[in-house]
Amino acid sequence: MTTDIMRPGNPPAANTAAQPAFSSALVFLLACAAGMSVASLYYNQPILSMLAADFGVTPGEVGSVPTFTQIGYALGILLLAPVGDRYNRRHIILAKLGVLALALLAVATTHALWQLCALSIVIGVSASLAQDCVPAAAAIAPEAHRGRVVGTVMTGLLLGILLSRVVSGVFSDWLGWRAMFVAAGIALTVFGVVAWRRLPDFPPTTTLSYPALIGSLLTLWRKHPALRRAALTQAFLSAAFSAFWSTLAVMLSQPPFGYGSSVAGLFGLAGALGALGAPLAGAMADRKGPELVIRLSAGLVIVSFGAFALAPHNLWILVLGTLLFDLGVQAGLIAHQSIIYGLDAGARSRLTALLITAMFIGMAVGSALGSVVLESAGWRGLSLLAAGFGVVALVLRLLPGRR
Repeated sequence: MTTDIMRPGNPPAANTAAQPAFSSALVFLLACAAGMSVASLYYNQPILSMLAADFGVTPGEVGSVPTFTQIGYALGILLLAPVGDRYNRRHIILAKLGVLALALLAVATTHALWQLCALSIVIGVSASLAQDCVPAAAAIAPEAHRGRVVGTVMTGLLLGILLSRVVSGVFSDWLGWRAMFVAAGIALTVFGVVAWRRLPDFPPTTTLSYPALIGSLLTLWRKHPALRRAALTQAFLSAAFSAFWSTLAVMLSQPPFGYGSSVAGLFGLAGALGALGAPLAGAMADRKGPELVIRLSAGLVIVSFGAFALAPHNLWILVLGTLLFDLGVQAGLIAHQSIIYGLDAGARSRLTALLITAMFIGMAVGSALGSVVLESAGWRGLSLLAAGFGVVALVLRLLPGRR
């Protein structure tokens, strides 16, 4: 067995050459795995009013459910995603698929809010397999096209995020929210069988023990200023994203709109159109460099939420702005991934863990602040909050960075 040199993040060169061969079919499989798993995080958002009525709690209390899901996801990425550098990613992905399917089925049997919150954490932790798929794609991609390949897998992930709201809203209105979670658990079980048959082995790139692997996260954070800058910028962009999506259903249910959960879910279609631009953003990062893409992304977020603040009850502006700011946030994420995957080829799972953990901390903060601001300052106040997040992200990218 080969052994690592002392600095964490520098893998044995012999191991890095044994990754599976690149193929479009494998990229598609990874994109599906990422999308179906991460969708589980968002099934609860369009149906919060249903959950509040069913469990007999207030909208403010049920608003903790998306926050617990996102906290679980952040914990799963921070504590489990790094092991993708140490162990076979095939085994990790399959194990998480099994746990996630069981957790989704268990949600359908809950009758108390605390049970739902506890299972939401389990769903979040196991859904972190989405972030095992992205570094797997980066590992097999030719260097000159890494942005495009990662963008393709991210398209699957982002479509999962956005279409999950459509599916959940419409399905729950039709058959009830419990049937929605049963169907999601069964679908994930079927996909798990396909993944078990088709997913190749991904040899590890390091022999670090788990404690050393987790400890190396701090070393990587200190070592790479570009990583810190990317993580902080994406955290603010994601806070704007989450502040919007975690409160949209509540806002649309109030005057002057008065819409149900299915309409809130259909807004995911507008976001999905933005997500389809993800491969284009990756290709642009390959050609023009990621910095331009990130600055444009922050600009789209600022303009969209600024428009929401100026015309808070204009439905067409709301739909168009949803498309634009979703495109901005997702393009920024792909550009940031392009930056960090070039820092250390043997530590891509750990670099992913740090970036996405920061991103989901931002999302959790955005969800928590969004609920408070919507209740106290209305939709215009929430829009200004999200636009402010975008301004901070743009300033972080405009400041001169260390090389």
